[in-house]
Amino acid sequence: MKLFVIGGVAKSGKNTFGKYLSEELKSYGYKPCVMHITQTLYTYARNYFSWDENSSEKPREFLQKMGIETIREKLHKTYFLIDRTCEDIEILSNFFDAFIITDARLIMEFEEFRKRFDDVVVIKLTRSNYDNGLSEEERNHITETELLDYKKFDYEIENNSLESLHQQAKKIIELEESGKSNE
Repeated sequence: MKLFVIGGVAKSGKNTFGKYLSEELKSYGYKPCVMHITQTLYTYARNYFSWDENSSEKPREFLQKMGIETIREKLHKTYFLIDRTCEDIEILSNFFDAFIITDARLIMEFEEFRKRFDDVVVIKLTRSNYDNGLSEEERNHITETELLDYKKFDYEIENNSLESLHQQAKKIIELEESGKSNE
């Protein structure tokens, strides 16, 4: 089983890149599953806090407060979202053979997935000079700043265009597959 973990700041193209990776994996015969560490938080937002998932806006302030301030800091459940994601992977691995997580934001998420799984590829997306529309408080939140100086990525991708993202996804899968044949 192969696991891709994609990180980057808000609106850097993580979901789009995950979709492109999924398409490329399918061309090599994989059955990929795109997922989110924050899926549980979105479920809370939708089911208990009246968030309309059809709206164009993500409940960013809610996600940050619930994920970090409440679950991680107040309740001391540091690995809660990672544990939930790993449980989902364990169950879904009966149906899929590659997983793409498109919303890693913290160093511990990358490190923990590397500890728990054998074949992990970590990718950072950046989108220079792009205004993602976040408030000052949201931009300065740990989920937007922690990865800025992290250097242990297998690949760093600059999002210049959709075509560029697609080509870079293709190249990563080609490199990963060629490396697999050399083992």
